[in-house]
Amino acid sequence: MKTKLQLIISTAAILLLVSCVSTKKYESLQTDYTTLQAKNSAIELDNINCQNSLSSANARITGLQEQLTAERANLAGLQSALDKCLTSAGQGNVNVSKLVDEINASNKYIQALIASKNKSDSLNMVLTNNLTRSLSKEEMQDVNVQVLKGVVYISLSDNMLYKSGNYEISEKAGETLTKIAKIIKDYDDFEVLVEGNTDNVPISSTNIRNNWDLSVLRGSSVVQELQTTYGIDPKRLTAAGRGEYNPMAPNDTEAGKNLNRRTQIIITPKLDQFMELINKAPQSDTTGVKK
Repeated sequence: MKTKLQLIISTAAILLLVSCVSTKKYESLQTDYTTLQAKNSAIELDNINCQNSLSSANARITGLQEQLTAERANLAGLQSALDKCLTSAGQGNVNVSKLVDEINASNKYIQALIASKNKSDSLNMVLTNNLTRSLSKEEMQDVNVQVLKGVVYISLSDNMLYKSGNYEISEKAGETLTKIAKIIKDYDDFEVLVEGNTDNVPISSTNIRNNWDLSVLRGSSVVQELQTTYGIDPKRLTAAGRGEYNPMAPNDTEAGKNLNRRTQIIITPKLDQFMELINKAPQSDTTGVKK
């Protein structure tokens, strides 16, 4: 009887041990599965960003190709006019010299445009690299920095910036905003547009009418924080909101809604610099020859 009782106890202990081992293995597999899900979400987000960057790069290439084609056509026209001048008996050295000067002026203008673009691209790259290096791995989960069409976009998640369902800046956003503000102050020749964006879920609040209001209020909150806390010149700042009408992804999934709920800090060169360069472009007379 005693031997049977010992056998029963031993068998129960073995079964309990096997059960514990199976539970631990299950929990380990569950942890691995959760980790793989998180990595997969990160890869999908990276893929979206890469697709956006590729589309932007293709658009910029197309624009530059069109501009280059137009300038080449213009240069060919000037060359043709010069050739006619050289073969015409009635044209004198003064007209030839004038056409040469016009061609040189056109070439200098093209070179100035190219130099201005290269300078802007270089500054954007340095700005982006400096900001990215200053952010921690944890911050990079809530901050996306990229250059699109010659403009720097810093996209900040709502979870990091604001209190839930509100437009007040949260305390945990301070460290990240400090780093962004430093970059903005270092590059004082750039203007800053802060643009709020939402998903398509209607907001329920007594003092906020809709997502338009919420997006503008969030953009304004960041602008005022940059001005009052970090000393950014308010003349460089613009607050805006696009509501739910500028989505990065469909709003039919929670992941898509999370991407769409963002605030973008858009850093651009001052437009007056480019307008000044455009105003210096050689003008054409009625014959199509530049003056």
